[in-house]
Amino acid sequence: MAERSYFRDDVLEGRVALITGGGSGIGFEVARQFGLHGCKGVVLMGRRKQFLDKAVELLKKDNIQAVCFAGDVRNSENCSAAVALAVETYGGLDVLVNAAAGNFLAAAEEISGNGFKAVMDIDAVGTFNVTRAAFEALRQSPYGGVVTSITATLHYTATWYQTAPVAAKAAIDAMTRNLALEWGEFGLRCNAVAPGPIAETPGLEKLSASVRRKRMGSPGRGARLRRAGTKGEIASACIYLCLNRYITGQTLPVDGGEWFGKKPMMPREVVSQISRGVEKQSRSMGPGAKSKL
Repeated sequence: MAERSYFRDDVLEGRVALITGGGSGIGFEVARQFGLHGCKGVVLMGRRKQFLDKAVELLKKDNIQAVCFAGDVRNSENCSAAVALAVETYGGLDVLVNAAAGNFLAAAEEISGNGFKAVMDIDAVGTFNVTRAAFEALRQSPYGGVVTSITATLHYTATWYQTAPVAAKAAIDAMTRNLALEWGEFGLRCNAVAPGPIAETPGLEKLSASVRRKRMGSPGRGARLRRAGTKGEIASACIYLCLNRYITGQTLPVDGGEWFGKKPMMPREVVSQISRGVEKQSRSMGPGAKSKL
């Protein structure tokens, strides 16, 4: 069943958005929803041109104006060129969504320095490169420039076999707060969205702890809402952060409570029995009596 949008279909009318990692997954759905909600044009940036071309083709079938730029967020010149494409094609840039990411499972003692650096460069350095390249264009936006980075909740506690992405996502959250602090005077707002397990994404299949444990016969912690999220729910959070002009420097978890990660100490039925027993004993003792509990 198709998701219903929370927003009018023209709430982003006139805006231009650049989405890194826009050729697939969450990045593509963000681009699609931005287009369906009135964006004048979207620019997709990614490393694989064949994916980008296919994504643009799909967007145009939905009557969304879109172009793409094949480049690497680790390369500052590529980032500047992607921003220039947005300005030249659509006349400006109003929204940047940093959705490009690199990730893999590895025990900390088995990660090479190059492997750790690759994740940090794509996620943290790449996010800075594109955001820095977009600064001048965003500060000229008549709507107020918006930067939204897609992070994660991995670093809120700790996550097995995810040392590199934990470090990278923590860096993005910290950088988001600092950019919000420094760039607020220019009218720019910088926030992040932290997805939990999202259906139909490589991350759910390859990285989700709950999926891995389920394969091994254990239920795992799972999302507190007992389902995976959708790419549309992440996109709607990005739209909301474009619209609310008094939110900046924040990271919005959209994870169904998954990051809490606390399994019940005992079954709910046992807790009910204990609490009823305590209450019954309290009533029988009467006021002023001392409990032995």
